[in-house]
Amino acid sequence: MMLRLILCLSALMLATSVQAQDREVPYWASLRADEINMRVGPSADYKIDWVYRRRGLPVKVVRVMEGWRLIEDPDGARGWVASRLLDPDRGAVVIGKSPATMHEDNDKTSKVKWRLEPGVVGRLGDCDDGWCEFTVGERAGWVRQKSLWGAGEP
Repeated sequence: MMLRLILCLSALMLATSVQAQDREVPYWASLRADEINMRVGPSADYKIDWVYRRRGLPVKVVRVMEGWRLIEDPDGARGWVASRLLDPDRGAVVIGKSPATMHEDNDKTSKVKWRLEPGVVGRLGDCDDGWCEFTVGERAGWVRQKSLWGAGEP
């Protein structure tokens, strides 16, 4: 009985993982590991073009091929990564030339909690009326959507 339950749960987890990665493109994802190789083609046989060292960095998935995804990063670079290295949870990165302000509420008159330098990566929550919930480590608040790459439609 216990073995049957374990097998059923394993099959359900695998199906959920595969289903999460087989969405209609384009879609947002995040880098799952501390180090990920981006390749010039959809196979481990292809040359490594870039090595990412930013767990949580948001990427746009623009093409799907078997166990590989063609991604675009915040700088516009494109390449292939293994689908298992992508997290379907959404992240975002602060963009622009100056710090973005993190507010207590989704209102520019609310208290400023933090100033976030361009390049800061965090978890993206709900977005509403041009504001997004954004969490960086233990710090959470609201940031203008226009200051985040990874928010909005891919």
